[in-house]
Amino acid sequence: MAAIELQVNGRAEKLESWDPDQPLLYVLRNQLGLHGPKYGCGLGQCGACAVLIDGEAARACTVPLSMAAGRKITTIEGLGTEEKPHPVQAAFIQEQAAQCGYCTNGMVMASAALLAKKPKPSLEEVKEALADSLCRCGTHVRILRAVMRAAGA
Repeated sequence: MAAIELQVNGRAEKLESWDPDQPLLYVLRNQLGLHGPKYGCGLGQCGACAVLIDGEAARACTVPLSMAAGRKITTIEGLGTEEKPHPVQAAFIQEQAAQCGYCTNGMVMASAALLAKKPKPSLEEVKEALADSLCRCGTHVRILRAVMRAAGA
């Protein structure tokens, strides 16, 4: 089997040995050492594994590696830096919008995708964009405030 090339966080990553049906999440975590996307449900229902693929939020646990080839993949590690965090990351920090932190990756990535498409969303649009990202800790109010802060509202 030929090598596969992925574009992850602005870098070309070449995998010599790969399974086309393997979930992208496993490659990101186990082969590339990117631990921002989490394994949650494994069914694409919780959002903990969210990444951006060509700017769209996607569940890396359900995206087969073969579908990721040649596409621009961004994980939370590639969204911003410690010195210059993405506006959503900065807002999450300012609003203290993480409790256990397990859902944070998915919430941040879904929010970044939303704000890239709609820089000034309404609160209802934010709620809709985050509806499929599960959080069990109860920081929803802070998360919503963080996204609205990032939007400048």
